[in-house]
Amino acid sequence: MDVSAGNVEAINDGQVPFVEPGLREVLQRAVAAGMLSASTQTPSADAYIVAVPTPFTEGHSADLSYIEAAADGIAPKLTGGELVILESTSPPGATEHMAERILKARPDLSAGDLLVAHCPERVLPGRIMVEMITNDRIVGGLTVEAAQAAKVLYENFCTGEVLLTDAKTAEMAKLTENSFRDVNIAFANELSVICDQLGIDVWELIGLANHHPRVNILQPGPGVGGHCIAVDPWFIVDAAPEAARLIRTARETNDAKPEWVLGRIEQALEHHGREATVALMGLAFKADIDDLRESPSLSIAERLAERAPEARILAVEPHIEELPKSLAQASNVSLAGIDQALGSAQVLVLLVDHGQFKAIDPARLAGHTVIDSRGIWR
Repeated sequence: MDVSAGNVEAINDGQVPFVEPGLREVLQRAVAAGMLSASTQTPSADAYIVAVPTPFTEGHSADLSYIEAAADGIAPKLTGGELVILESTSPPGATEHMAERILKARPDLSAGDLLVAHCPERVLPGRIMVEMITNDRIVGGLTVEAAQAAKVLYENFCTGEVLLTDAKTAEMAKLTENSFRDVNIAFANELSVICDQLGIDVWELIGLANHHPRVNILQPGPGVGGHCIAVDPWFIVDAAPEAARLIRTARETNDAKPEWVLGRIEQALEHHGREATVALMGLAFKADIDDLRESPSLSIAERLAERAPEARILAVEPHIEELPKSLAQASNVSLAGIDQALGSAQVLVLLVDHGQFKAIDPARLAGHTVIDSRGIWR
């Protein structure tokens, strides 16, 4: 079930409305075999898996309205004994909130009539079709019976270990995993700023430091994006604002990195002239996908379009066919190919380490001002 009629139509036609290696083939087989259909209306079922967005508000609190809408769609269909799973990354207590909302809409049912659990997804975009199967899964039930029922369901396709706990711990586990990544990326991003001030190649430095047997520094970039790492730590901060000091600082460090990259671009424009052509290489939040959610690269493009109206901005993103709405309305931004960017831009800004960009002959970069936030054109 999806609220987007376009997504429903695409799925029923065997088409994937986004880029994910291997998914289209599996989808087409399932649809052709009559094992999968999509609808804009919630059907009756024995088990429901809720996988909806959980963005944060301006105050960095979790917006649970999508979960609530899903619960409202499920509630009228229940007869008792159904399994309801929340997969959406959520703050502690969200699964219980979903269950309470369902039961409030159905006073004829009691808590014992439903099996409610939280099973956070733990996959990497670009590897979902592998990791959905092989990764270990955490299953947290509001009751022991709910956790066991969810475990049985996931063991239909998971070869990884299915680990049982309570719902609140399962919710916190996913937030902890992404906050761990965020804190470590923040260390790398802070190092990159320090090294720039000191005239040190941060990628060489990290490579040398990582030869220590107990050091594994991650790679810096233009910021942190996506629907997980850039969002989830705020849920911990919101739940325990006084205690989550390191997690908050890491988020602020990563959120500040796009502004630092913008400063480098503006320096280049001062050198070439405000009417120079700037090619922004990549808009997605990570390599080789088309997902723009919370993308620092997209944020850089939006801010640059506003702050440098005289500049001609070429957005080079090989995984999309049209600019997102936030850029399409900017008169100085256009979607361009790699050859056009290399042929006409004075400033090349590497924001996403797509495979197509890694394959560019280094000789073609000569004569350009290159700002490489990923370290692939060093």
